[in-house]
Amino acid sequence: MAHDHDHEQVHEQVHEHGHRHGHGHAHDDIDWAEMAPLLESQAELFTPLYERALSWLAKEVTEPGLIVDAGSGPGVIACLFAETFPGARVVAVDASGPLLERARDRAGRQGAADRFDTVTGELPGVLGELDYPADLLWASRSIHHLGDQAAALAACAERLAPGGTLAVLEGGLPPRYLPRDIGFGRPGLQARIDVVEQERFSRMRAELPGSVATVEDWPALLTSAGLHHPRSRTFLLDLPAPATDRARAYVADTLARTREMFAEDLDAGDLAALDRLLDPGDAASVHHRPDVYLLAAHTVHAAVRPV
Repeated sequence: MAHDHDHEQVHEQVHEHGHRHGHGHAHDDIDWAEMAPLLESQAELFTPLYERALSWLAKEVTEPGLIVDAGSGPGVIACLFAETFPGARVVAVDASGPLLERARDRAGRQGAADRFDTVTGELPGVLGELDYPADLLWASRSIHHLGDQAAALAACAERLAPGGTLAVLEGGLPPRYLPRDIGFGRPGLQARIDVVEQERFSRMRAELPGSVATVEDWPALLTSAGLHHPRSRTFLLDLPAPATDRARAYVADTLARTREMFAEDLDAGDLAALDRLLDPGDAASVHHRPDVYLLAAHTVHAAVRPV
């Protein structure tokens, strides 16, 4: 919403191809059942970050009756909500039936099936199908894939119970995986990829149906949606070198998608550097080099509906 996209990580690059949360684009070429294991693995890798974000929310959101994950994908974060708030009913909302099936399976494995539901449909309209207003509505990088972000936040706010909290994960910092100088090519490869991704993200936003240019001041947007007491907090995922197999696989997959998506936007030298980084037979690739790490920063913005 990815995703965003925090500078187009894998989940955001997936969005770029097929907006998995259902944002008005008719991208039917994505096999979400096939993509689900990758999306699950990513979210599991980022679980320490999400756990800290949910712990922060739990300090002010006490004993919620209904929690809604708007744009849940395969349900990793939705199930973390079920674990964090054992007394709550959790509803995962997404446009992809196969991803919601994975979410239900995960909830069952974790013993939360009796208080876990799913709703299939396009955001934000599908939120009108909820049986009850939410005490906590979470949207992780799904809002920025809707043309009118302010209207989307207002629609989310309308589905809150009095005193309910809307929490959106948007923004943060570009992730980092490698040193500035990797020993070949021009130093600063990731910084140049950042620029390309920002330009691509701006084009994506401009091409969305009903796109409205918006100053992305999320606390101000939440206030404009009629919510009070906006607050923001940034959470880190810090997985130092040497990378675990899962972190290394995440980096390799992210760079492979970058190579595929931005082939026309990067110069020959940077493409050659990416090819070396992705070549399992090259000792300097991310598959083998000892200096691969993962550092990411995601920001959560939250506000409350007046009682």
